[in-house]
Amino acid sequence: MIGLISGTSEGKEILGLLNEYTDDIFVSTATEYGGELLKDYKYKILNNKPLNKEEMIETFSRNKINILIDATHPYAIDVSKNLIDVCKKLSVEYIRFERESVVDKFRKCKKVVLVEDYSELYEKLKDIDGNILNTTGSRNLDKILNLGVENRIIHRVLPSLKVMEECYSLGIKLDDLIAIKGPVNYDLNRAFIKNYNAKAIIMKDSGTEGGTEEKIKSALDEGIWVIIIDREKLNYKNLYKNKEELMKHLFN
Repeated sequence: MIGLISGTSEGKEILGLLNEYTDDIFVSTATEYGGELLKDYKYKILNNKPLNKEEMIETFSRNKINILIDATHPYAIDVSKNLIDVCKKLSVEYIRFERESVVDKFRKCKKVVLVEDYSELYEKLKDIDGNILNTTGSRNLDKILNLGVENRIIHRVLPSLKVMEECYSLGIKLDDLIAIKGPVNYDLNRAFIKNYNAKAIIMKDSGTEGGTEEKIKSALDEGIWVIIIDREKLNYKNLYKNKEELMKHLFN
């Protein structure tokens, strides 16, 4: 059985391509919503909750998975590390599919700043004179709030009940929330920057599919700082960035 750990829009596309060859597939998403998006596809088993390392071992063994495609988000690095370890332990072929980075073409721009992790953000934000637009996602809200910068920070998050409850529990004001499902296009990005008079935007390198390029271009055209949390690099031995090449590897 082929296992597919899906955490991006590409996961759905990969499943569609797999369906041209087989439906003997175990699919795992981190949320019920992620599972709902796959309802029109073919698979034998669907898991729609996060799996820890022990659950991965039990689930992969029980379902006799012999090939595992890791199509999780580029920033779900701990999940990928667990999957690599589990696949090695179970002698399962591990394949990483990762969307292309778009940041490289902007690295030389004076207004673009890359940081390795959230701990480096404070030094980059403390001298920003004005509002900051945070687009790194609801799972990182506490990391941003704990920086202790005095600027007003506007957080762009998914418009789900769970996320709204989390924002409320963290004490984020409604005036400092933008609830919208991305990716957001160039014009709307510029509109948000203008409306909130943002002087900097914080983002992740989520690739073209995640709207990163649109965000960078809109911010640069508005003349504001772009602060990017860079991807942690893993040494993937079996890495694909093209879905058709992945299919050739699996079925040719």
